Amino acid sequence: MVKLRLKRCGRKQRAVYRIVAIDGRSRREGKELCKMGFYDPINSQTYLNIPAILYFLEKGAQPTGTLCDILKRAGVFYEFLKKFN
Repeated sequence: MVKLRLKRCGRKQRAVYRIVAIDGRSRREGKELCKMGFYDPINSQTYLNIPAILYFLEKGAQPTGTLCDILKRAGVFYEFLKKFN
């Protein structure tokens, strides 16, 4: 099963996260299938590649809880539901 999750990057005490599609059995820093953006919680910056995220959601990928909240704030689920109506 493919999951959409956050992959930690950056230095100590200054975390930045990449948003990636990854196999659900692999570890947090494992090899990703696709990079789809980043999230910086300190500066509150987010970049999302929405077409890539929608592609993986259509194929059945499951976002983790934190990433689900980020996608809701960005309105990605609204775009996802709008595609099917």
